[in-house]
Amino acid sequence: MGMILDDVRIPIVLSPMAGGPSTPELAVAVSDAGGLGFLAAGYLDAAEMSRRVARVRAATAAPFGVNLFVPGTPTPPEQYAGYLDRLGREFPLGEARFETDDWAAKLDALVAEPVPVASFAFGSPSAAEIGRLHAAGTEVWVTVTAVGEARLAIEAGADVLVAQGAEAGGHRAGFTDDPAADDRDPLSTLALLQLLTAAVDRPVVAAGGIATGAGIAAVLAAGAAAAQLGTAFLRCPEAGTVPAHREALVRDIPTMLTRAFTGRRARGLRNDFIVGHPSAPSAYPEIHYATGPLRQSARAAGDAGNINMWSGQTHTLITDAPAGELVARLARETKDALEAALSRRFQSC
Repeated sequence: MGMILDDVRIPIVLSPMAGGPSTPELAVAVSDAGGLGFLAAGYLDAAEMSRRVARVRAATAAPFGVNLFVPGTPTPPEQYAGYLDRLGREFPLGEARFETDDWAAKLDALVAEPVPVASFAFGSPSAAEIGRLHAAGTEVWVTVTAVGEARLAIEAGADVLVAQGAEAGGHRAGFTDDPAADDRDPLSTLALLQLLTAAVDRPVVAAGGIATGAGIAAVLAAGAAAAQLGTAFLRCPEAGTVPAHREALVRDIPTMLTRAFTGRRARGLRNDFIVGHPSAPSAYPEIHYATGPLRQSARAAGDAGNINMWSGQTHTLITDAPAGELVARLARETKDALEAALSRRFQSC
């Protein structure tokens, strides 16, 4: 089975952004422009995932991917009950519950109706699960945040690694969410990319803080097979980003890592909710489901202070151009940046 990236004209991968921004239209636009579009299946049941996959298939013959969340294990209620009790005095909350995100049914659906690429966050599928996808003709990508995770993914049979650096917006996609490790600085995209390319023999897609052609050129020069961009597409008209989030992205607001909204570390634009709840426990997806009503209410009211506005560190560089135009512009910028870097280097020799 050949690498799907060999058939992708432009080395730009759309980050699968679950929870709203990811749409079939956005995935189609990126793939049609020569990149690799992705559809986020996190928080969808298998039937809805299949409906969205069908919409992508009907709109393009270009390759695309689907992203799933690997389920974890339940968190003991005593670890998050106090936090939710405090939140419940201020906000409407839902049921704190553990779910597998319809994992088994979604895997079955992808085996029955294969897609070119299936990618995974929050862990690696088992060797048996990857074997089923391979048998169906699907390439498997696993998102990692450390060399140890990469080795586990390769042992299970992963074809490609997505290196998620600290600059990336949204949830940290590592295999665990250990508060004991919070005092360790997460690896930057460039640092992680260099460590992975030195340690493993799989193609690596770099993700995190990449918003320009120069950024893409930098990771390609450092050995990445492609660059994965998410925040860069959040203001595209095809994205499902809510208006309050779109508007906030253009302002010079710092990003922060937080567990306040979901119980799992994620990078988002700093707002009242994140600042007001700095000590949220690690309890995903239980806290995610509990805070669902408060986030929904805030989105409906346009209340940016209580919305999880996931964003990478370079959000002030993004535009509202259509996704296809953005891919084309980034491709030109990348080519120019690589040529300029080579020209400067050889002129100095």
